[in-house]
Amino acid sequence: MARMHTRRKGKAKSRKPYVTEVPEWVPLSATEVEEMVVQLYRRGTTMAHIGIVLRDQYGVPSIKLVTGKKVGDILEQNKLQPSFPEDLINLIRRAMNLRNHIVDNKKDKSSRRGLNLIESKIRRYSKQLRESGRIPKDWKYDPSKASVLLR
Repeated sequence: MARMHTRRKGKAKSRKPYVTEVPEWVPLSATEVEEMVVQLYRRGTTMAHIGIVLRDQYGVPSIKLVTGKKVGDILEQNKLQPSFPEDLINLIRRAMNLRNHIVDNKKDKSSRRGLNLIESKIRRYSKQLRESGRIPKDWKYDPSKASVLLR
């Protein structure tokens, strides 16, 4: 199957090893990992960065493997889940940066195409989130109002 915005085929990539039980060398228990996730999120660490910090600094290979829950599920149990998903906010941030770039560089046609592709991703993903109930049903992406969401 081809990629959506290019004419190339998919590329091979590395995958996590198939492991079903926690290795004995993991230093933290499941409750300690959950507490660390909550602490790191309260300090301002993003959900995507929490797994990297736990892997590199605390020797936890996989949060889901140790606790049986994803980072988002742990935060949801502790009532810390953000109102908008982190990946949607990151896409909106990328689109805003490209818009600012295009204001300064009006003839940059490739960036204009990149902006169109990013904004179409935002619209597709927000439709999926609206249908699943993770964002309000009446929410719609508007570039002029997007900066309010990022604050």
